Order: sequence, then C-alpha cells, then structure tokens
Amino acid sequence: MTTHTLRLAVAIGSLLLAGAAQAEDRKLYLFNWTQYMDPEIITAFEEAFDVEVVENYYNSLPEMLAKLNAGGVSQYDIIVPSNYYVPRLINTGLVQKIDKAKVPNLANVDAQFKDPSFDPGANYTVPYQWGVTGLVYNASTFKDAPKSWSLLFDPAVNASYPFSLMGDGQVSMGAACAYLGHGYDCTGMDAWREAARLLIETKHRDNFSGFSDGTPALQQLARKVTHGALSYNGDYLFYLDENPESFADIKYMIPDEGAEKWVDSMMIPAKAPHPELAHAFINFLLDAKVGAQLSNYNYYASPNAAARPYLDEVLTQPPIQPSEDDMARLHFSPSLSGEQLQIFQQLWSEVQAR
Repeated sequence: MTTHTLRLAVAIGSLLLAGAAQAEDRKLYLFNWTQYMDPEIITAFEEAFDVEVVENYYNSLPEMLAKLNAGGVSQYDIIVPSNYYVPRLINTGLVQKIDKAKVPNLANVDAQFKDPSFDPGANYTVPYQWGVTGLVYNASTFKDAPKSWSLLFDPAVNASYPFSLMGDGQVSMGAACAYLGHGYDCTGMDAWREAARLLIETKHRDNFSGFSDGTPALQQLARKVTHGALSYNGDYLFYLDENPESFADIKYMIPDEGAEKWVDSMMIPAKAPHPELAHAFINFLLDAKVGAQLSNYNYYASPNAAARPYLDEVLTQPPIQPSEDDMARLHFSPSLSGEQLQIFQQLWSEVQAR
C-alpha cells in the first residue's frame, strides 16, 4: 500500500469513527424511578432532537447512589433524586452545576421551588415533581379514624388489624417523631432515640406486618392484607383511578402531627457523557404543556407554574394539592451528612435488627 493510499485509508477510517461517535452521542441516558415518565414524552423528545433516550430504573435512593458510585456517574446523563439526597450528591462531587443559560424554561418554575433549602440558589437541581408521603388506611375498618399517626403507633386505636411502615428510614422515623410531638423534621438525638424506641416497640406488636414502600403498600391494602400503611399521594390517586372498586374503601390522610413533603429533582452527574442533551431534556420537560403532560400521566403535583392551566382538575385539589392547613403541616425530610448521618444510620439499623 502506498503512503498516499495509507493516509487516505486512515482519513476515511477516522471519518467513520467520528461518524460512529456522533451517532453514539445522539443517546441520552436517563436514570429514574420506575413508572415515573410518560413514554409519549420520551418519544416526542426523541423526534424533536433526533436522539434515542435510554431509560434505566431504580427502586430506592440507596440503590441509585450505589450505582453512581459503581461507575454510573459517567454512564448516566440525568438522575432524579429526592430532596434529602441532594446535598450528599453535591458534597461528594457526584453531580455538576446546571448551566442555567441552557435552560430558558427555568422561568416556568414555581417560586416556592426556585431557592430550595436543600440546594440554595437551585444551582444543581431542577424540580421534576413533588408530592406528599401520608397515611393510607381502610375506612371500612377504621370508620372513625383519627387524623393522626396514632392509627399506626397507638395500640389503643389499632390493636388487631395488620399494618405496615415504610422501608425508608427517614420517613418512618419522621412519622414516629411527628407522633411523639417532636415534629416530622426532627434531628435532635433525644428525639431520634425516642422515635427509634417507638418503632422497635411497634415492630414487636402482633399486628405489625413489616416494612413496605409506596406501591406494594397500596396493593396490600387493596387485598386487605393490611389495613394501614404509608404511601405517596400520587400513587394513591393513580391506583384509585385505575381500580376504583378495589380502592373504594382506601382513604388518604395527612396526619395533623405532620408529614413529609418531598421534591424529586433532575440532576446531571459530574461525568455525564452527554451534558448538552441533558440540558436540552431538562428544558423540554419545563415546557408548560409538557410539564402538565408529565403530571397528568403520573398523578403528582407539578412544580411548573406555567403548567397549571393544562393540568387535569383532579391534580388541583386534595390529596395532590393539599389544603392550606395541611400544607402548613408538611416538612422536608432533613438532609443528613457526616456524623449526624452516621448516627441516624446506626439507629435505623438497630430498628431493623431488633
């Protein structure tokens, strides 16, 4: 082969490799909760940007964090963590700042989400959906149910009907703290210890059925395996709408002692392979009509103020949009780090083990 022919072959090979790389670059890797994205939105984005969206899923925040630490930080373009995990991701360098100039639709974000306590200035997060973790129960079993966590924690209120708690340690500890009068967002050591003792005592009751999160808890209620549990307002409304007969007796409440308000946010991992596409996707979801479409699909409240005129009516009222009185009782789960996080994890491990 002549030198000229060799150079030509190398040049053609380089062009082919560049073309292949560009084709590969037209993929966006989304790492999200299961059943949390309208497939039609994905299709619309793919067509608008000539890109393929590859979706991967997790069922818990610890699972998401473990995968990021195992190399996912350079494999995924967008993750969707809950508020109390955000500081951990920022402090450990697992995420990058949002380039706000590339997300003009940030102007659509509701004022209450523009400067969140877990990410001051919203430099790393863009709100995706928000909701409430409340108490679900069988109203035919508890005809005069108090609007209180006592339905789960007080044997005098529920002595014999099976119930579950949530496997998310901060949520179950928060509920116990609230019931004991320390507030859902308690962080004091004495309050934590008292809440842990209550949870251990609760576990030892004959009618405690175990820990069950979100959707499984609702399914157990529908089958009357349990009669009380913790779940998310959007999941509750989704299943009520999908199967009204099975959920006819299942009711949702925000206990007067307080409960969790949460926000899931879009974040870009520090070594995301396609940050430009990530910013484009975030901006796409913040479009008024697309934002409404997302909430109409998964039954959660939209943090997009511009989306309100396009929301289904059921999303503008309780339980998705809590009353003013209930809103005043809602709190974010505290963001824990360092020694405080270690102590909490030790207490929660003790709750699970005993």
